[in-house]
Amino acid sequence: MNDNSLRLVWVYPDLLSTYGDQGNALVVERRARQRGYDVTRVDVRSDQPVPASADIYLIGGGEDRPQRLAAERLRRDGGLSRAAGNGAIIFSVCAGYQILGHEFINDLDRQEPGLGLLDVTSGRGQAGRCVGDVLADIDPQLGLPQLTGFENHQGVTHLGPTAKPLARVRFGHGNGTGDGTEGAWNGNVFGTYMHGPVLARNPQIADLLIRLALESQGLPPVDDRWYEALRNERIAAASASR
Repeated sequence: MNDNSLRLVWVYPDLLSTYGDQGNALVVERRARQRGYDVTRVDVRSDQPVPASADIYLIGGGEDRPQRLAAERLRRDGGLSRAAGNGAIIFSVCAGYQILGHEFINDLDRQEPGLGLLDVTSGRGQAGRCVGDVLADIDPQLGLPQLTGFENHQGVTHLGPTAKPLARVRFGHGNGTGDGTEGAWNGNVFGTYMHGPVLARNPQIADLLIRLALESQGLPPVDDRWYEALRNERIAAASASR
């Protein structure tokens, strides 16, 4: 990467792109271009190799069988793991979040190995699905405002000692463990259960990913009126439903 370019990869849109998660790639790309950065975006299907030399990788959610297929192919391919080893930024949602961990329960009710890029382990909850709006306070270390999103999962994700909660829920289920945590992060790897798409609802996270990739302390301002209107609308609607 030179000082004015970003390489962005959307991983397996044919398997992992439920609830409009591909919008996350659109938001990162647009917010980088608005600031004058050259963006090369590659959508990598599951029958293609994942390049290990990009700057930002985005992974969405998916149903149980596509999740298992994605995990199998990502393990076999190795490109995403090599990218993480190169210091790339990885942001994952729902099924993609579980894949980045050590293991999860697949559609055959068996333990499926993940990539081990986050110190988390996922199982299947017994109390029904976690569905609805989420409002959460992000880890203060990241310095971002409240998160808003929509969750729809039956997963329960436990954090290991090296994973930090991405946020703490004000309402919603988050990781489903009952401890109030939502998502996880460590270094340049992030995971969340929130759809929305989450980066459209929370463009500050997209900016964080860009800053990390550019190794920059700040970014030029952009017109955030549309994003803020969406954020405020969703926060108000979610709060009114409580």
